[in-house]
Amino acid sequence: MFRISQYMRELVSSAPESEPGTQVRKPPGPVVIWNLIRRCNLTCKHCYSISADRDFPGELSTPEVFRVMDDLRGFGVPVLILSGGEPLLRSDIFDISRRAKSMGFYVGLSTNGTLIDEANIDAIDDIGYDYVGVSIDGMRETHDRFRRMEGAFDASLKGIRLCLERGIKVGLRFTMTQDNASELPDLLALMNDEGIDKFYLSHLNYAGRGNRNRKSDVIHQTTRWAMDLLFDTCWQDAKQGREREFVTGNNDADAVYLLHWAQHHAPDAVPRLRRKLASWGGNSSGVNIANIDNLGNVHPDTFWWHYDLGNVRQRPFSEIWSDDSEPLIAGLRQRPRPVEGRCGACVHLDVCGGNTRVRAYQLSDNVWAEDPACYLSDAEIGIAEPPDGTTKSTWSPTQPPPAVVPVPARKSLPVQGVDA
Repeated sequence: MFRISQYMRELVSSAPESEPGTQVRKPPGPVVIWNLIRRCNLTCKHCYSISADRDFPGELSTPEVFRVMDDLRGFGVPVLILSGGEPLLRSDIFDISRRAKSMGFYVGLSTNGTLIDEANIDAIDDIGYDYVGVSIDGMRETHDRFRRMEGAFDASLKGIRLCLERGIKVGLRFTMTQDNASELPDLLALMNDEGIDKFYLSHLNYAGRGNRNRKSDVIHQTTRWAMDLLFDTCWQDAKQGREREFVTGNNDADAVYLLHWAQHHAPDAVPRLRRKLASWGGNSSGVNIANIDNLGNVHPDTFWWHYDLGNVRQRPFSEIWSDDSEPLIAGLRQRPRPVEGRCGACVHLDVCGGNTRVRAYQLSDNVWAEDPACYLSDAEIGIAEPPDGTTKSTWSPTQPPPAVVPVPARKSLPVQGVDA
């Protein structure tokens, strides 16, 4: 996850660096995104878990979940993101959440928001979630089309408002494709109007149902337009001292693009910014990010459901995650990663970490191939001379994004026995 607001505030600040080194961060344990249930009341177009409104056999029981939680806490895991499917469909979700909070985890709830209502808002409030993330895919018509349910937008917005009334930290989670990119300014306006504190933009990743719809992924100019809009919004927030949070995920080239953006807006701060970004280190799949699915299988992140590292019913998570002999994990933890093509030649490899490996694999069958979603030019990543010195998108944030051309479809992989 790339925390734009954090770096923008540092660009604005004139305070000296407390730690000027570039050592990559090493938290005590990984952030664990836990898909506790695969059932969902929606069938969203970009769902990576290919959920459906039916029960899936073999899911972890409450005692099994508690046993895994004990192991996670003992292993130093600081954060649990409880997800699905739709986690609010799990009958023991509040028991799990309450126990997680009592154990000292930072606990987030990742939900589509449609099931947050007057009947359960007291329980949600009582849990004390550190963060509730609600997925929104555009304004009303677009969101309902993506979610394949009429009224989904209104139900989700109602859930958001109920959380805000209780003082629960809530944020919008937006997966951008060519079909909804033009509504990004409207969503930022919605965020402002509703007083929402956090916005998470997820670049489309090629996995699960998202893999089926990779033709809808925005091309590079649209991505640059969107990032310019987010950067400009965060820049204004930082200068005004406004404490909102903007983050992106699933395209670590965002950090490199921020370096080029900063060259235009705060050139004197670029060396310091680059040291900070190198310390962050970019993509963290298999390193500081882990995933446990509904059956107890462990993955490098939520988009690797076709690749199991082990199962918590057979081995504790702590043992699975500590096994550096596993080939994929060994490669993901290598610094620098053994990436190829443009990624291997990039002078900013220490900043983005080689970006998203599952996306490279889905399009090339090679885990270490260059990430096709890197939207930086050869000049911007240091493998060609810049033709005119221009690095910033020419698209104004007040204008709609440029027209896009669908990416040719290729084969997808089965996920948990469901044909993709």
